[in-house]
Amino acid sequence: MGHRFAERTRAKHATIHALLDAGHSKRSVARQLGMSQNTVLRFSRADAPEDLFDGQWQNRASFLDEYKTYLDDRWNEGCTNAWKLWEEIVPLGYRGSYQRVRAYLHKKRTSPRPVTARPPSPRAVAGWILRYPNTLTESEQLQLKNVRTHCPEVDALTRHVRSFAAMLTGRQGERLPDWLDAVRQDDLPSLHTLAAGIDRDRDAVIAGLTLPWNSGVVEGHVNRIKMLKRQMFGRAGFDLLRKRVLLA
Repeated sequence: MGHRFAERTRAKHATIHALLDAGHSKRSVARQLGMSQNTVLRFSRADAPEDLFDGQWQNRASFLDEYKTYLDDRWNEGCTNAWKLWEEIVPLGYRGSYQRVRAYLHKKRTSPRPVTARPPSPRAVAGWILRYPNTLTESEQLQLKNVRTHCPEVDALTRHVRSFAAMLTGRQGERLPDWLDAVRQDDLPSLHTLAAGIDRDRDAVIAGLTLPWNSGVVEGHVNRIKMLKRQMFGRAGFDLLRKRVLLA
């Protein structure tokens, strides 16, 4: 499918540029080829047909996408053997074909412009940071490591988020003052806002991170009462609502 798309694109590009070089106007070319003027304009602006491969077809999700960062790193280290790299990513969870790996590396060899993996979305990176590290797949760990290497701000954010998570799950509230000081040392305005809010109620936050008690039971009862109230809205008075709350 991809090969046929590329061939059709190259043929259209050659035809359109040949007609334009012969002196035909873009309007005339569009009429002769049965294309819209916007399509002819887009093709005319592309110096090479490869410049047109950045659309929907090029950005389609692939089994290889989450392993391209690893392949790029190994390529930069000097390993360019497709079969060897395919053997390396299979234990990491790759279930695609060897041909897909070979095609990606072939494109890196032949493309006039650098070919690298698309950067992960902010949503994906946020998910990796907020999840327990041991729940990430090897591929996700590699991608997060690559992001942290190239972005010091994300690296600092990851350290602070995971440190706070350790305090929360381990009830280590005594570490909060040190955590706040560490946050203020990095240029992370959003975390600075969070730290300022925590500082205004520091004693309560430390207690919440240390003591085994919480308001979960109370919040559960409040939520139950609200549900009963919504169910009976306009149907009964306070006495029946009170009885349902007490007996539910």
